[in-house]
Amino acid sequence: MLLERAVDEFAAYLAAERGFSAHTVRAYRADLADLIRFAVTREVAETGGLDLELLRDWLWDGSSRGLAKSTLARRSAAVRSLTGWLARTGSEPRDAATRLRAPKSDQHLPRVLTREQIDGLLAGLARRATATADDPGPQHALAVRDVAIVELLYASALRVSELVGLGEGDIDLDRLTVRVVGKGSKERVAPFGVPAQRAIIAYRDVRPQLVQGAQSAFFLGARGGRLGSRAVYELIAALLAEVPGSGPAGPHTLRHTAATHLLDGGADLRSVQELLGHASLGTTQLYTHVSAERLKESYRLAHPRA
Repeated sequence: MLLERAVDEFAAYLAAERGFSAHTVRAYRADLADLIRFAVTREVAETGGLDLELLRDWLWDGSSRGLAKSTLARRSAAVRSLTGWLARTGSEPRDAATRLRAPKSDQHLPRVLTREQIDGLLAGLARRATATADDPGPQHALAVRDVAIVELLYASALRVSELVGLGEGDIDLDRLTVRVVGKGSKERVAPFGVPAQRAIIAYRDVRPQLVQGAQSAFFLGARGGRLGSRAVYELIAALLAEVPGSGPAGPHTLRHTAATHLLDGGADLRSVQELLGHASLGTTQLYTHVSAERLKESYRLAHPRA
């Protein structure tokens, strides 16, 4: 089978049968497109020409071009998924990448805000909403919406894709829960607290000032349609630009922060795993390292004999 055809069919399989998001499928395609580019330099155009040596050389080529370990690990996972699928479907007699290994990615602890920093962010957003209250209209509605976005991202530890995918019927203000569709189209119910409830109610009341026509999305953009992920990234990045600390400045910072604060407060790891929608407990365990680092830093600052 031609490599290009194999990648097309594999991408369709990921979307239709595995339920992968469009973003994830595009990422797989991009990695495998680079494999096709490299294979052409070795005069390989069909899947039968893939072997362990070629795949190792492909990863080595990426490493020599300065690709990060995390990128190489992702590429290794992408091609192993492809060759495994080819073997399972009978397109190829063997899995060429069974013994393929990539360097382990460097694990960086995520950026986590303090409780005081979270309070500061929300207080600033509340002041912005109050300042526009005398002139009801789209700008005030957007300011009130921003408070609800940050409250809910932090309260329920949502991914940005889960937040922008919310419909009007997905939020239960009486039970203080939100129904979201996460990775792999898996549905879960996450709780939120009274502060988030108040912010959501306030936004719900001004939402009609934004909506244009029939629109089932709960969070709306300035033009009245469904709010996009990029707009949320820009909002959170602008807020975090003024907050001390290093690391990525995006919506995931609030998710990291929520998970860490829960563990700091005594929540058990399984409960946090369920809240985050992690398939593996190992992924959630990253936050125990964050909590341990925060504890050591507090110890160094506070203990007289540290």
